[in-house]
Amino acid sequence: MDVAVIGASMTQFGQRDAWIRELIAEAGEACLADAAVAPDEVDHLYVSNMASGEFEGQGGIMNALAHDLGLMPAYSERVDQTSSSGGAGIYEAWQSIASGASEMTLLVGGEKMTHRTTAEATDVIASITHPAEYKHGVTLPSFAGMTARHYLERFDAPRDSLAKVAAKNHANGVDNPHAQFQKEVDVETILDSPIVADPLRLYDFCPITDGSAALLFCPVDVAEEYTDDYAVVSGIGGATDTHVVHEREDPTVMGGVVESGRQAYEMAGIGPDDVDVAELHDMFTILEFLQMEGLDFADHGEAWKDVEDGRTERDGELPINTSGGLKSKGHPLGASGVAQGYEIYKQVIGDAGPRQVEADTALACNVGGFGNCVITTIMEASQ
Repeated sequence: MDVAVIGASMTQFGQRDAWIRELIAEAGEACLADAAVAPDEVDHLYVSNMASGEFEGQGGIMNALAHDLGLMPAYSERVDQTSSSGGAGIYEAWQSIASGASEMTLLVGGEKMTHRTTAEATDVIASITHPAEYKHGVTLPSFAGMTARHYLERFDAPRDSLAKVAAKNHANGVDNPHAQFQKEVDVETILDSPIVADPLRLYDFCPITDGSAALLFCPVDVAEEYTDDYAVVSGIGGATDTHVVHEREDPTVMGGVVESGRQAYEMAGIGPDDVDVAELHDMFTILEFLQMEGLDFADHGEAWKDVEDGRTERDGELPINTSGGLKSKGHPLGASGVAQGYEIYKQVIGDAGPRQVEADTALACNVGGFGNCVITTIMEASQ
């Protein structure tokens, strides 16, 4: 069954006073209002969230949200796929409609993180690494630093090519009213910022963030009863890679990105040249290069050249992270993949405001851990 998205919402990302239950209710209520759908029309509710228990001591958030939005007796489920929980939620919501099990499915993603110290938040996130790595103090930033060093040396890429990714995404975030950081940062400032995991510096990393986002799914024939402006989920794929990162044959190839992208392209009947705009999971700047190459937007080891040439700028041939990406927009773990979906939905229906580019076909890639699990989603305009 063809699946449509008919509504979307995104809260302000950043440091919020609200707790997780309030954050997801804010996004869910706004999404239903955006689509003019009543709560009692919702059959399924999915809540993407990685660690409400670890961060806040709050469990059962899917049931709480069903109550808070008046969705009973809708089926509810929490979706945890680490930092790709949002993308996994899109997959679950798509499946619920495509299978015929639901005619109206609400997906809400959210995370509350900023009340914890950086060390505490980093420790929660690091718990997704393999125990053999975790006990030696390995964190995702350390993986990013080692991979970036290897990539730069192996492919003779200049260090400032990574800084240009951060500068581009910050510039895009200026026009996103929901972004955590709405300010430009130049390459020189990025290169002068403190080292976090050599060669990566402070501005190569996304922030710790609170926030939520939501999407509303239904069959295409139902969507036409509500609106002429909807997006079609034309392709979606999910895949995993080794849990132990050093067991990968090539650390610069994210197998989960390659496979999930292949599945999504095949389902949509398109190739990478058909994509007009993309949202990639830039938790670290090096990940933008690895996903560009894994999705065949660039040849292996050459994504940095496209960044240097301006191809990924908002006015370039393939705009990447028009939302500001995780780097500028923020990364509330369970919400990030849903917020990527929000951006590509807005782009294909022509409602992205000053961020708008010419886009009929858009792609989002949401990465869990350091490529341990990946969801790639393709949306196309309805007309």
